[in-house]
Amino acid sequence: MAELNITDPMVVVGAGMAGAQAALALRQGGWRGPIALVGEESHPPYDRPPLSKDVLLGKRDSTELDIDWQHLGIELLQGRRATAVTPGVLHTESGELPYGGLVIATGAAPIALPGSDGARVLRTVDDALALRARLVPGARVVLVGAGWIGAETATVARELGCEVTVVEAGPAPLAGALPAELGALMADWYAGAGAELRCGTGVEAVEPGAVLLTDGTRLPADEVVVGIGARPATRWLAGSAVELDASGAVLVDGQLRTTAAGVWAAGDCVSYPSVRSGTRLSVQHWDHALQSGRAVAASVLGTALGQGSGEPYDPVPYFWSEQFGRMVQYAGRHAEADQLLWRGSAQDPSWSVLWLREGRLVGMLSVDRPRDLSQARRLIAAGAVLDPAKAADLAVQLKAAVG
Repeated sequence: MAELNITDPMVVVGAGMAGAQAALALRQGGWRGPIALVGEESHPPYDRPPLSKDVLLGKRDSTELDIDWQHLGIELLQGRRATAVTPGVLHTESGELPYGGLVIATGAAPIALPGSDGARVLRTVDDALALRARLVPGARVVLVGAGWIGAETATVARELGCEVTVVEAGPAPLAGALPAELGALMADWYAGAGAELRCGTGVEAVEPGAVLLTDGTRLPADEVVVGIGARPATRWLAGSAVELDASGAVLVDGQLRTTAAGVWAAGDCVSYPSVRSGTRLSVQHWDHALQSGRAVAASVLGTALGQGSGEPYDPVPYFWSEQFGRMVQYAGRHAEADQLLWRGSAQDPSWSVLWLREGRLVGMLSVDRPRDLSQARRLIAAGAVLDPAKAADLAVQLKAAVG
């Protein structure tokens, strides 16, 4: 392909948070050529986190982003599914779109549960509106998966008066992400909200009006919602010059460039190198979509303007979840071998857990302690070493525990 010029047509495929931010930041950063934002859904770009909260509760019907696309000269091409990419051309079900530069931001798609044709997922605004209509008092709701989305949906369903059962194949909620002792604490949250939690068993089949578990139990169910994770929505890239990893994530470098000339990627569909973590990361959370969308625009602009490479993309991973009346936040990335340090105790109304690696703060989980979390993000970014005794003392601000 020819050298990228700032007046070339730019195509951003994927109209979620990452794609929307990329298109917006490109135009605001001075891209003078045409910009097309291509989305598979029929809706304009919208925010996803409120879907499992305000939309399900009926407080909002739309979470559309407050951006005047027409004023910015960004063409929204809605209801177009990407099917392939060849040098200089994005192929869609509605025709070909030539590009000078391409940003891939097609996100992730929910993992389906085998034999669950009668089950729902919660990914799009249409999913949320359809489920909301069914969450009526007394409805028997079975949620498969005690992860973040399962906990948030269980919270709302109980608030709306539904009978809720959560089925989790692991030994505790978030078994793959948190130590067993923390998962056990969260199990108590389900009970406190009146939701039944069944761990250590999977789903054999979803039947009309019931869910059959692998232990032989048959649960009555008016609605079944599956939340067992998501995979990068990248199958359409098969056979292209855009290299994928084993999970299907787009392999990018520190500037979010793919292996194909003139093609970048951002958001839930990418795997990027993290110097801080010493490995590649695939992050599927709102903050990463927001930051990587802006970062990919900076990378494209830098290339087109001949400004060279900027700082590598390597933010401190961060996400949050509102569940059972609690604000749960996590920052960083810990490993099983890292030292776990309590800040407060599980008996406190609010508490935090730190992970230290050779004294350096690498991760934090906080429950209703937002100040701890905001300070932890900065300390993790700085590679700060903490005094464990001070860090464990709630009377000492975390930033004052640097030793």
